[in-house]
Amino acid sequence: MGPVEEPQVVVRRSARRKRTIGARQEGDTLVVSIPASASRAQEERWVAEMIAKMQRSEARRRPGRAAGDAELAARADALARDHLDAAGPDGRWPRPDGVRWVPPMRTRWASCTPTEGTIRVSERLREVPGWVLDHVLVHELVHLREPGHGPAFRALEARYPRSERAIGYLEGLSDGAGLDIGSEPDEA
Repeated sequence: MGPVEEPQVVVRRSARRKRTIGARQEGDTLVVSIPASASRAQEERWVAEMIAKMQRSEARRRPGRAAGDAELAARADALARDHLDAAGPDGRWPRPDGVRWVPPMRTRWASCTPTEGTIRVSERLREVPGWVLDHVLVHELVHLREPGHGPAFRALEARYPRSERAIGYLEGLSDGAGLDIGSEPDEA
């Protein structure tokens, strides 16, 4: 993972606030509300805690934002283990030889080359929620066994419980951005 960028922080002291600390995001700024009576040391500690909390929350919501290829491959491996292993003839799903981010594709969210065992994921998906990225990875993992999008493919893809919802999200994302990308990760 790359370095984590520190957000811009604004501290607001309030005489009405006695013990509670609050934080919210306003655009690119983290606004931390603290009691007016707080010491500078307390302010520094609470700001650091709120920044860490915000970064943990963001990492859960948008896991691709700072993930490198190794994290993406580990995510794909975990998804195969959690959702597809039971469907493998030997109780284990084939693992890709490589999973990596690639520059934005013009007509696809991701692609798989089963003969090489590689999966490529468009960097456009760095900003999507984790469950959408997970659907795309599961979709591509299924292509390691099923090259087309027939009934057997759909049955395996449906093992990921949020696939239908993720397809709708991708359709909206494509339409809203004026992209000519189908809802399927590897279809135009």
